[in-house]
Amino acid sequence: MSTPVKTRVLKLPVPGPKSRALLERDARNVSPSYTRSYPFVMERGQGTEVWDVDGYRYLDFNAGIAVNATGHSHPDVVRAIQEQAAKFIHMSGTDFYYPVQIELAEKLNALAPGSEPKRLFFTNSGTESIEAALKLARYYTRRPRMIAFIGAFHGRSMGSLSLNGSKALHKAGFAPLVPEVTHTHYAYCYRCPMGKTYGKCRIDCVRYLEDVIFQRLVPPEEVAAIFVEPIQGEGGYIVPPPEFLPMLREIADKYGILLVADEIQTGFGRTGKMFAVEHWGVAPDILAVAKGIASGMPLGAMIARESLMTWKPGSHGNTFGGNPVSCAAALETIRLIENGYMQNAAVMGQRMMEILEERRHKHPSIGDIRGKGLMVGVELVKNRETKEMAPKLRDDVVMKAFEHGLLILGCGPNTVRFMPPLNITKEHLEEGLDIFDHVLTLAEREAGLVS
Repeated sequence: MSTPVKTRVLKLPVPGPKSRALLERDARNVSPSYTRSYPFVMERGQGTEVWDVDGYRYLDFNAGIAVNATGHSHPDVVRAIQEQAAKFIHMSGTDFYYPVQIELAEKLNALAPGSEPKRLFFTNSGTESIEAALKLARYYTRRPRMIAFIGAFHGRSMGSLSLNGSKALHKAGFAPLVPEVTHTHYAYCYRCPMGKTYGKCRIDCVRYLEDVIFQRLVPPEEVAAIFVEPIQGEGGYIVPPPEFLPMLREIADKYGILLVADEIQTGFGRTGKMFAVEHWGVAPDILAVAKGIASGMPLGAMIARESLMTWKPGSHGNTFGGNPVSCAAALETIRLIENGYMQNAAVMGQRMMEILEERRHKHPSIGDIRGKGLMVGVELVKNRETKEMAPKLRDDVVMKAFEHGLLILGCGPNTVRFMPPLNITKEHLEEGLDIFDHVLTLAEREAGLVS
């Protein structure tokens, strides 16, 4: 039985006057390269709820782009930040030692999948973690080439950008990029890149890597690493079939290639497990993490099998990576994730999928619903039979959701993504999905899909 739809409309048109004034100042001073989907100007937040500078309340189903794993301003995380800041804020772990960084390194290495002992390199962000992985892969293997996937997003610095395959816009104007990166097909079963019908997949996209890429384009003995997102994020919240990652692991092992898992968006309980690769029992050689690691404090890491860490002192470094305040926030974040929030993500994610499936029949634009834990995508189409993409409809839904008090974003050309805090309550989950249900109906009606 579908839950009743509750709708709410903000009292005044948004953005309000204080927001508009700040938007004008922003336009005069901030780079136009930033991507802003709607004019939300935040003042404060608590858990899943946020308020703009005009006092309007919203539900945040973005969590700072899957960063605020414990919600906004969790009191335990705030306390950990304050206590560490009162001791010292910075000392540079590249050149000196401090207990909180060592403790976090031990914790992360223990959490990383795989039986071999790990070592890590601290960064400030996801793209820095990918850059570190790229450098280590080349350093260790002495091989020049990399494999990445169509639809992939790994960051915006030059090495990460070279691995991207989600939008040509990301690369426009920045060539030449890092050379010797070859892109192949990801297992996007709803739109099978190999032309197979949904539900009859033979994982030909992986076979294509070995049978075509390695036979005709790239000698496998020259490939250092395969970079893969266990679930594609910016590419459309695409969940691969169960065979995909294990088959990549087999191919990597066959040719002595390192498997690098980009868990920047999927890691730290987001999918109902600490890392998404655990859903498929795969242990990567290198793990790139960031986003949800520290509840919003800038932090990332590149975690590798100990036997790969052969580079010499000075081969790589990072002034701010492993900042003590960020490390303290991360330790408290991981404690909260392990002690209930990861399980809540699994339970609430299942409830989200159930509600969306219950309401699918009302919405002819819903083509596919996919996800794990609190990483859920709804792909919108003009026609379910043809699967013609509906990017404008998606963008309209995102804007209308904002106007009705729900913050969501798109991914891929035509998918809406849901990535709320891992500690979201059932009440907030259902309230947010009620708003989504309502605004999707409004957008479909304007598009002529429903009467």
